[in-house]
Amino acid sequence: MNTNIRKISLVALLSLTTIFTACTAPVSNRNTSPVASQISNEVSTKVKLNPQEIESFIDPVFEKAMKKHNVNGSNFVVVQDGEVLVSKGYGFADKEKKIAVDKDTVFQIASVSKTFTALAALQLVEGGKMELDRDIQDYLGGMKIPNKTNTPLTLNHLLTYTAGFDYPDKSLFLDPKFIDQHIPMKEVITENMPTVVRKPGEAYTYDNFAFLLAGYAIENVSGKSYSQYMEDNVFKPLGMNSTSSRFTPELLSRMATTYGPDGKPHPVSGHAPTDGPQGSILSTGEDMAKYLIMFQQKGTVNGKKIINEKTAEQMQTYSVFADKSIPMTTVGGFEGYLNDMMNGHHVVLKGGNLPGHQSLIVLLPEKNVSFYMSYNNDTMMSLEVYEAFMDQYFPDEREVEQPKYIPLSEKDADQYVGTYLNTRFFFLNSNFTYGDGNLIMETGTSGKHTLKMVHPLLFEDEAGNKLAFKKNQHGQIEYFYYTNPNGLDFGSDARKVHSKPAFNDVPNDSAYSSYINNLHARDVLFAKEGNNFDPKGTMTQGEFMDTIMIAHGWHGFPDMIEGHKKQMITGIPAVDRNAVITRQTAATMIQNLKQAKLERDIKLTDETAPWATDAITALISQGIVDPDTKINEDGSVNFRSQQPLLRQEASALLDLAFGYYALPRTP
Repeated sequence: MNTNIRKISLVALLSLTTIFTACTAPVSNRNTSPVASQISNEVSTKVKLNPQEIESFIDPVFEKAMKKHNVNGSNFVVVQDGEVLVSKGYGFADKEKKIAVDKDTVFQIASVSKTFTALAALQLVEGGKMELDRDIQDYLGGMKIPNKTNTPLTLNHLLTYTAGFDYPDKSLFLDPKFIDQHIPMKEVITENMPTVVRKPGEAYTYDNFAFLLAGYAIENVSGKSYSQYMEDNVFKPLGMNSTSSRFTPELLSRMATTYGPDGKPHPVSGHAPTDGPQGSILSTGEDMAKYLIMFQQKGTVNGKKIINEKTAEQMQTYSVFADKSIPMTTVGGFEGYLNDMMNGHHVVLKGGNLPGHQSLIVLLPEKNVSFYMSYNNDTMMSLEVYEAFMDQYFPDEREVEQPKYIPLSEKDADQYVGTYLNTRFFFLNSNFTYGDGNLIMETGTSGKHTLKMVHPLLFEDEAGNKLAFKKNQHGQIEYFYYTNPNGLDFGSDARKVHSKPAFNDVPNDSAYSSYINNLHARDVLFAKEGNNFDPKGTMTQGEFMDTIMIAHGWHGFPDMIEGHKKQMITGIPAVDRNAVITRQTAATMIQNLKQAKLERDIKLTDETAPWATDAITALISQGIVDPDTKINEDGSVNFRSQQPLLRQEASALLDLAFGYYALPRTP
């Protein structure tokens, strides 16, 4: 596959996960107690919604939200008891041409596609052609999946985001040129095959590749292409005549223009592979209403059985939990993130984002109410609509009890204490220590938190966000899942980082030993020869560049790599992968990716190239400096800029820059 495929925006990569993954700012200030956040079907009786009242309420919600988020056009569909109550458009599908959004406007529904893929796979399970708990390799036409565990990977694992892949985002590549190209699934899968490194079923990691693989299994078992299978067995039977997993001239002619958050239009992105079971479906509000009706009518639409009643229920029932109060995923690709917004009701949802389009589908099975929306930019407007809709029609009616906490002893805390690395966002490190009967958490995106124990394995932070620890197959604490909406932790579980045997040539009392050991445990730096690290050896520019890409933590997103490589060497003259790297070159590469802010005045006393000065002073001001570099009281520093960078110095700079949780650090 052409390497030009590796082009995708950060926003799309993050929010393709779920509709909320790109959030780094607060989306909800609610405080939830252990009781108040449990999912219950004992809240309120069933409410019959009124179409006119819904429109009167929701119209100003959309007006305000669209203005706030600079959204040009959106659709909105509400269904209850198999009846469409609302199906309308807001604003413009094409602002420049003054084309309004209506029920026939086409949007890319992105990761909402995963629920369709799950439905198709479960159809084949119903027909006896696949089994949920059988090795998925039996359905891949001889294709083998690297698996470092002793547990077979199954369809159930793929559909519940518990496959255990090391790189779950090696899947969907986007570029406008792909609209007119055909790129088979097999080509993309074989060139980007990840490895199963965690016991399947043990941990949750939002996984695009898993659904790509499920789609490929559908092709092999059915004998049809994914697009043809979906057309014959899902879209046509549902009467979804304006829905496809591929671009067609007719659908493109009705598709909403894609806009950025700045309101400017940009080209539509095509997909590689052409059929993307994890995110390539496009549809309309009218068609998506039929999809919602199918669930409300227990798998049947207009007398046509799409799936049986048991399967329809299964797709809307949580089967994976972080804790009994924290639902995570169903076998249908639906999820339960940010469950404080559920107001105690049973809600399953799925969001999706591609550059310029975002969608959200929300089902309340016990109320037989669903809604769907799409709009033509990739902001987080859908959150506000979702929250407003739930608060208006399905408010929280439970009694709120004050949380009760259990003191945590230092001895009991030992099992939780340590460093954890997110299983999807490798740049996200979290560290846990013990203090005054609580756990103290420091994490890269949301800072420092005090966690009080609700019961063993379940904790709650100062804002009421829950954190659930999980055990591995050996009964040891190995993972945690954090519901804080201010960070990215809820996009996947995080896994404990385990220390590795010390290197023979790194003394325990070395000022560099902790940095070297940290990076070794995270598989960033390795032995030079045998079990020797060679701490005072040098590195070439190429070796350092390869290492920094791993330390940076974005190597799990193949599309980001080329852009980060270019960013890393910006402003550095005469880059030569074979040349020994100097300290000033290394510092500039780190700063190009770190973008640390200057926190105090630093004066370099040695000879430093002008192109490196700002980078070095910014890093030093934030405490990103090796132990042998001393900062004088007046802020003067001899950084030894033009000397070769030693391997032990590289370990300190990289660990401080990309392995810690809060900056600036005190030098």
